Amino acid sequence: GIDQPGLAESVPFNQEAATVGNGTMVALAMPSREAVDALYKKAIDLGGSCEGKPGFRPEGNDSGFYAGYFRDLDGNKLNAFCIVAA
Repeated sequence: GIDQPGLAESVPFNQEAATVGNGTMVALAMPSREAVDALYKKAIDLGGSCEGKPGFRPEGNDSGFYAGYFRDLDGNKLNAFCIVAA
């Protein structure tokens, strides 16, 4: 489950070659949608860039996977997410 550290490997979402910042991402499990929203907002407020506003993924789908994507000031891609009842 998401209560334990994990490591995953997959093809980049855009189907292009994995490179620095494309295919490499740190995902942070959060306890709630509010926590995802707060971390995403803080990242943007501190100068990070948006890679996908918080919402259910796939977008518009109440799948239970709620996430926001952003890049830090060094260009690293991060994801804050939670799993909620759909």
